[in-house]
Amino acid sequence: MVTLDPRTIERVARIICDLDGSFERSGRQLEQLLENADWTDPPYYDRSPRIPWLIDAMKSATDAEVEQLICRVCHPLEYDEDGKAAAEAVREAINEALDREGLTVSYIGHEPVMGRLGSKGSTVYTAPEDLESRLPLLIDDPETVAWLLARANETKICEANGAYVFALVGIGSFVEYLLFSVLTRWDPDISEHGFIDRGGKRVPDERVSLDTLIRTAHARGFIGLDRKDFIDKVREYRNFVHLRRQSAVALHPDPETVMMCWGPVRAILVDLERTVRSRRQSAT
Repeated sequence: MVTLDPRTIERVARIICDLDGSFERSGRQLEQLLENADWTDPPYYDRSPRIPWLIDAMKSATDAEVEQLICRVCHPLEYDEDGKAAAEAVREAINEALDREGLTVSYIGHEPVMGRLGSKGSTVYTAPEDLESRLPLLIDDPETVAWLLARANETKICEANGAYVFALVGIGSFVEYLLFSVLTRWDPDISEHGFIDRGGKRVPDERVSLDTLIRTAHARGFIGLDRKDFIDKVREYRNFVHLRRQSAVALHPDPETVMMCWGPVRAILVDLERTVRSRRQSAT
């Protein structure tokens, strides 16, 4: 995500606080919202005026945390009654503020995800930003993080130069190693006993498939069902590394194909961050 202009931050902060409005938040509720947005070290509310307090908090946060906050405030889980309608009303107001920045919040399944506005008003998804700061929160091993960052960068090079099939392959392999690394780190049973394939048999780590990783991530509560369904399509496109697979469906990927695959990646990254954060807290 790009760094938001200060005026955009002010507009978004006013929408979130919604003083005297239907979705007004108290100081404590603002604190809770930042926690729910998975901020690393959310500030405590100091009883000062809420809008300036939130503006200062957003300006002190990372770009990724600001994006997480904006997406979280558009999530139906934040609203007690008629959550979908309430979240949609807030999303519309947020998008009006983001429009000047060429950004928008839309949904991948039930997960709010930020993207860029296309030339015809459509949402354009790109590779997740700030992976350098986000991946180490999921994976303790610096070498693994370095491999993932390298693959993400190589994938963006393919995308930028029109090698769209290989961009899809890169996205799929990034997801594969990401899920493998998170599951083996944060699921004790998998760490000790390994993975189980569709046939119910244990498989060695070097032979575990992306299909097994996706199914296991959902079954173990790391990603939601809708994210599983969307990322399955990424898995199918990753298999275009085999030309006979691609020719059988006669699909010629273009920039929109790659863009549509980055959207689910952004969504599952949020799911993984939420799950790992919960498991860290349970371990302390």
